[in-house]
Amino acid sequence: MSSLKIRSMAVWLSVAVAVLTAPAFAQIVKVDGSSTVYPITEAVAEEFQKSKKNAIKVTVGISGTGGGFKKFCRGEIDIAEASRPILKKEMADCRAAGIEYIELPVAFDALTVVINPKNTFLKNISVSDLKKMWEPGAQGKVTRWNQINPTWPNAPLKLFGPGADSGTFDYFTEAVVGKAKSSRGDYTASEDDNVLVQGVSRDVNAIGYFGFAYYIENKDKLKAVAIVEKPGKPAVEPSLETVIKGTYQPLARPIFIYVSAKALTKPEVKEFVQFYMTHGAKLSKEVKYVPLPDSAYKTAWGHVLKMKRGTVFGGEAGVGVTIEEVLKREAM
Repeated sequence: MSSLKIRSMAVWLSVAVAVLTAPAFAQIVKVDGSSTVYPITEAVAEEFQKSKKNAIKVTVGISGTGGGFKKFCRGEIDIAEASRPILKKEMADCRAAGIEYIELPVAFDALTVVINPKNTFLKNISVSDLKKMWEPGAQGKVTRWNQINPTWPNAPLKLFGPGADSGTFDYFTEAVVGKAKSSRGDYTASEDDNVLVQGVSRDVNAIGYFGFAYYIENKDKLKAVAIVEKPGKPAVEPSLETVIKGTYQPLARPIFIYVSAKALTKPEVKEFVQFYMTHGAKLSKEVKYVPLPDSAYKTAWGHVLKMKRGTVFGGEAGVGVTIEEVLKREAM
């Protein structure tokens, strides 16, 4: 059983125990959003609940980045997980509802394009070929591999990807197609990355994309595809090293939690966020994400103490931003 699944079971069991043993007034921290950020938050929640002997319960949902922000801007949750920065429409929704927030980057991810291990012809893929594959105009028309590249086989093209509420979907379409949410609709979509893993692993003609951690957890039944950003550039595989170097472009991306300013008045939420910023680097690496430098988490916690509200991304997806650039923005 994968460590992500084991952790998921452990968190579920710890929450179940908390429900059965804790008093009715037990403190609860509500988190929801990105399935990409989920493994990190899940790990943090497990360790935090242990440290508090289940006196504080942390619930972690997976409704996708967009779904998480909808709940967040309605005041239904304390913390939103996001696999891309908050967008202008979401900023407007939160503003209209009087929801203020602190933006905290927690790690970097390598959005990973995967194929079935039995696929022997695809060694790498260019961003331009990914665009041909996923752009809205391809719907119902580009249905076979050789329509993208004549050297590829005349075989059915089976596409798997996140649903429209996913921040991974937003980021991928912005980075590859050039506009967020601009995608063909005739593909197998799911907010649950494990569903996408199963789909690609069972079909030799499949290709899909999701966060690096889910690839690592399933690398025995998937194959990652190296990405060619532009003509003349080398193919680069997703890895901790290529993300740190800034060479895995344009699919390396920062991932975040957004904390409600109002929720931070509750001691249990503030304690959880402090625990996240203290242990986030170690636990991010443990679940196969790229941790930020220690100084970044200290800066983020400083933003919490100073109640530095808002975003440094201006409502844009931040495609192509490197770790160094994120640190510069957040330090301002």
